[in-house]
Amino acid sequence: MTPTSVRARLTFPEVLVGEPVISRLALDYGVTANIRRANVEEHAGWIVCELAGERERLDEAVEWLEGHGIKVDWLGGGVES
Repeated sequence: MTPTSVRARLTFPEVLVGEPVISRLALDYGVTANIRRANVEEHAGWIVCELAGERERLDEAVEWLEGHGIKVDWLGGGVES
């Protein structure tokens, strides 16, 4: 499989602001997140990042994020593979 890289904005609800979400992506899915910008406050937060990994694992990671209430918005630049 060929590694893929995508750019996304992840928006976190208040209940997940203190959770190690980015670590879970790496440990559970083998997806790395290169954080480009972030704003995390007590009640909400967002991260603009480049997510990289095997395509199938990226899809699984995004499904997990969305299933936990994290909004995933794809940013310009397309998908690299």
